[in-house]
Amino acid sequence: MKPVLLDTGFIVALLDRSESFHKMCARTVREVATPLVTCEAVITESCYLLRNLSGASEAVIENIAAGIFQVPFQLSRETASVKQVLRKYKDRQIDLAD
Repeated sequence: MKPVLLDTGFIVALLDRSESFHKMCARTVREVATPLVTCEAVITESCYLLRNLSGASEAVIENIAAGIFQVPFQLSRETASVKQVLRKYKDRQIDLAD
């Protein structure tokens, strides 16, 4: 099975019920059988954006601990690849989480 790549927007919408895509994201987590993968930068960015929502940052970490979110990518092992992507798209406004 191919994994589903999670970005910050998905995680924020999943955990913030006021987000317009909250229900869709919650349904996706319940129904998708493939691994939900992300990276450390997305986890960090999600926690930052959810910092004012009580318990949300902890819920991000709990989802990792429970195996709902998987974080197979480790920046320390992929620095050369990341630098290559950042150089390739330097004309666009991307950051590490992208």
